Amino acid sequence: MREPTMADIANHLGVSRQLVSIVLRDAPGASDDTRVRVRRAAQTLGYRPHLGARSLRGAQNRMVGVAFAPGHGAEIAVVESLYPAAAAQGYDVVLSALTRTRTTRQAVDQLLGYRCAAVIVLGSQLSGPHMRALARHARVPLVAVARDDRGPGYDTIRSAGDQGTAALVGHLVGLGHEQLTYVHCPAMPMAGLRLDGFLRAASAAGCETDLLEVRSRDHTEEAGAMAGRRLIRRGELPTAVLTGNDEQAVGLLHVLARAGVRVPQDVSVTGYGDIRLASLSAVDLTTVREDPDQMAVAAVGAVVRRLETPSARPGLRVVRPRLLVRGSTAPPP
Repeated sequence: MREPTMADIANHLGVSRQLVSIVLRDAPGASDDTRVRVRRAAQTLGYRPHLGARSLRGAQNRMVGVAFAPGHGAEIAVVESLYPAAAAQGYDVVLSALTRTRTTRQAVDQLLGYRCAAVIVLGSQLSGPHMRALARHARVPLVAVARDDRGPGYDTIRSAGDQGTAALVGHLVGLGHEQLTYVHCPAMPMAGLRLDGFLRAASAAGCETDLLEVRSRDHTEEAGAMAGRRLIRRGELPTAVLTGNDEQAVGLLHVLARAGVRVPQDVSVTGYGDIRLASLSAVDLTTVREDPDQMAVAAVGAVVRRLETPSARPGLRVVRPRLLVRGSTAPPP
């Protein structure tokens, strides 16, 4: 069954298509009575405007493309916040997913096919040179969210990941922990910055540190589970384990629970990101919150700045994270 068109509305009312177009575009040239009749007929027939076609016809494209990784909770939270942030500036959001079978380049190309005025990329694992090449390829303003680098061809929006992990170290040291293990997954965006914050803060506190590196393209629950299995095989657990993100922490918690290890009585565990799962009573994860609203507003702000001032140079915006203490941490046994 095809979608009703403006021509269908015109035929239904016995008026011209041009008059229907005037009403639906809120343009001058139609009486109040006609506007009521046309809108009522549009609702009755189930007419919906073609947003893509309307944007292409406009003097200025008002669509912002967003390439994101749907499997990552932190990216989903930013996407949700992007809708109101873009609407406040008069823009619509078009989504394109990054998956195991779909690269960043493919996702961005789809958005460019929709003639998006700018593109925001979340959760991409592209290297710096590849991201710069993508920015040159796009030929529209490109904003990278949650990267620990910056490039001359794109804006970067990120949280202060080093400050976040430093806050977690400070919390654990305040509880009395002197042995800290950090689960590091290099494939994770922002991994280097968060690791640097951990190492500096742990060294300043005089802690005994252990770096547990997980070589996996998956930097979510499975990476945490891999780390957990390696810790169990060692036989002797540290008093506290910090993970690179909340998903890794959840995978680690599952492995520890199956092995009979109590959290936080036997070992404290922390995450990073404050995804929705982290606050559930069964998880109750001490973590760091990256404010998705601030990240979204900053990303849209970068888009608007570059669109309104094409000569403006890409910049860096850093959002400060916040420590959230929950039930997965306690003094060492």
